[in-house]
Amino acid sequence: MYPDAKIIPFGIINKMFVWRKDKIMGRDLQGRVAIVTGSGRGIGLGIAKKLSEKGASVVISDVNEDNARNGVAEIEAMGGKAIYILADVSKYEDAQNLVDATIKEMGSLDILVNNAGINKDRMLHKMSVDDWNAVIAVNLTGVFNCMRAAVNYMREREYGRIINISSASYLNGNIGQANYAAAKAGVVALTKTCAKENGKKNITCNAIVPGFIDTEMTRGVPEKAWEIMVGKISMGRAGTPEDIGNMIAFLASDEASYITQGVFEVGGGMVL
Repeated sequence: MYPDAKIIPFGIINKMFVWRKDKIMGRDLQGRVAIVTGSGRGIGLGIAKKLSEKGASVVISDVNEDNARNGVAEIEAMGGKAIYILADVSKYEDAQNLVDATIKEMGSLDILVNNAGINKDRMLHKMSVDDWNAVIAVNLTGVFNCMRAAVNYMREREYGRIINISSASYLNGNIGQANYAAAKAGVVALTKTCAKENGKKNITCNAIVPGFIDTEMTRGVPEKAWEIMVGKISMGRAGTPEDIGNMIAFLASDEASYITQGVFEVGGGMVL
């Protein structure tokens, strides 16, 4: 009755159904592999959990093995796939090993989120050279190390998503944070340069500027200071690691394939 009709093998139909189901269920990172540095807890863990929720296999990278192991356990409890790889990103050898081990254990590397960071706050006239060097080593050189290690592999495959965590201090500075602000400004410049150099290789590179985020660390600030910070936020609340993760998951997705060299504030309209 239908001479031009073609029989589609069931296996192909099944694959099409699974693909559409993943899209409908919001698992648009299914089959992708992501590294999130500094992800044993806090914002980094929130990012890793969100990427896992969207279907990605995740590598938890941290210097603290207990935190890294716990992060993996949390993702596995959600039904996700995760491993941990210890790395001090301030050392290039560690960054290269992180990338190599990820590819070996997970089969590929599609997404790199540079979240690892430290602070050593002091007024400029009291800041030691060691304080300066320590923050620059992790917060800026660490980002360079991981990007350099990952981008060679991504260029060969002609695919990659790199998302770097900066800070509002990159633009405005912050009292007691000369080292931190300088590093985060460097991260933005590094992000834009990477985007320009690698766009034709289908690699996007963007930066996120988180606002005041509710984490274990920020919960330790005095109540009055908390109220002051929240009072500067248009939406009237602190952000959550999930808020940051949502933006990163979008930038890591195919829907954001034409977005690169961007710097995106995720701060609920925070006024500094």
